Amino acid sequence: MFDLNSLDRPEGHDRVESSVISDTVSDLHPKTPVTISVRALLGDALQLMVDKEIGALMVVDAQEKLIGILTERDFLMKVVGLIADYPHQPLEPIMTKDPETVHASDTIGFALQKMDIGGYRHLPVTEDGRPIGIISVRDVTRHITRLCKDA
Repeated sequence: MFDLNSLDRPEGHDRVESSVISDTVSDLHPKTPVTISVRALLGDALQLMVDKEIGALMVVDAQEKLIGILTERDFLMKVVGLIADYPHQPLEPIMTKDPETVHASDTIGFALQKMDIGGYRHLPVTEDGRPIGIISVRDVTRHITRLCKDA
């Protein structure tokens, strides 16, 4: 008859644990996502990544909905040395379809768990299916490092 949810919530024993449990993805200040059309070619995608100095592109459909992610790891594991004339090949077969995502209101701990379980270095932040940001393991590391320095 009573809501026991609050009794089962973990508590942090220090600043870092408390932050991971209660701070949200928005506290990481997600970077603005760089998007590319699902109809683009691998050469265009690679050039965009180099020009923007980023490790992941959000692949969107005509309605700007997130349908995939293309990362530097995708290029290394699925393209280099395997696909001849890759710059002129479509990116769709190479991208990771329907990537895991988080919302700005999700906790950092939730995002970290998704990254850990899936082995992801980047997570799109979405709202109504559209990419509004991206976070990386580096963003989380910087956040935790700042907490330790401030302590």
